[in-house]
Amino acid sequence: MTFLGTLEVGPQGLGCMGMSQSYGVGDEAESIRTIHRALELGVTLLDTSDVYGPFTNEELVGRAIADRRDQAVVATKFSLADPDRRPRGDAPYVKQACEASLRRLGVDHIDLYYQHRVDPTVPIEETVGAMAELVAEGKVRHLGLSEAGAATIRRAHAVHPITALQSEWSLWSRDIEESVAPTCVELGIGIVPFSPLGRGFLTGQVKREDLGEDDARRNLPRFVGDNYDHNLRIVEALRSLAAERGVTAGQLALAWVHHRGENVVPIPGTKRVKYLEENVAAASIELSADDLKAIEDATPDAAGERYSPELMRLSER
Repeated sequence: MTFLGTLEVGPQGLGCMGMSQSYGVGDEAESIRTIHRALELGVTLLDTSDVYGPFTNEELVGRAIADRRDQAVVATKFSLADPDRRPRGDAPYVKQACEASLRRLGVDHIDLYYQHRVDPTVPIEETVGAMAELVAEGKVRHLGLSEAGAATIRRAHAVHPITALQSEWSLWSRDIEESVAPTCVELGIGIVPFSPLGRGFLTGQVKREDLGEDDARRNLPRFVGDNYDHNLRIVEALRSLAAERGVTAGQLALAWVHHRGENVVPIPGTKRVKYLEENVAAASIELSADDLKAIEDATPDAAGERYSPELMRLSER
């Protein structure tokens, strides 16, 4: 097992967003089978949010764990599901959002409750203070932030211990390494990398021409135009290195994330048992310092921003 702060979880979590949105048509039966198989394999951290769907992903996760709640570490998030589609962190909204998530999940407490994006109009002290009251009431066990900057993390942690910071981290998204990740290590905060496989791109299985009209990746900067062609070089390098080790490109990319530190628990997302099992196997791949350097030296920096300019403004770094 692994610890995010004082929260015990498996060495890898499961991102559940794609079961309900963004990556094409969902299959609830297969998604629930995937969650059940994850728990069987020791993947205890299940990650969702009120904005996924919106709302329907929490309901799906709730149905999946209804008869096995004690096996799951449920993580969900708030702040982006406001009808105005802006981050919210005011105290009344924090409490309102938590009550709604508890109902949708069908649970009496949330194991890890994140602010999904920082509200620039509300002091983080107010937001975390309201979250801390939820802990005191027994509705939440641990607190987290998502895509927060180092200064915000410090201010939040001074109000109430922050257990985990969720941010994008992969071979093509390494900007948290400058100040955010070191701050988390210093404060004893776990890191939960989302999209550790670059939204599937680093597996080499995602082709631009195969993305359906309902797939949000069609419009992400790294998946379009010359950026896409440039980023294929990352996949080609991974494929070559992975073949030498008898693993897939995706497994090698995910193993690299697993080697970022003892406090790191990536949450690759999938809605299929097959890919879940492949991802879980990556946690057992041993990489030496020389292996890690070879991977980093062979993979060029990604071309294009992670999101559109509007969405990038919601992320602190």
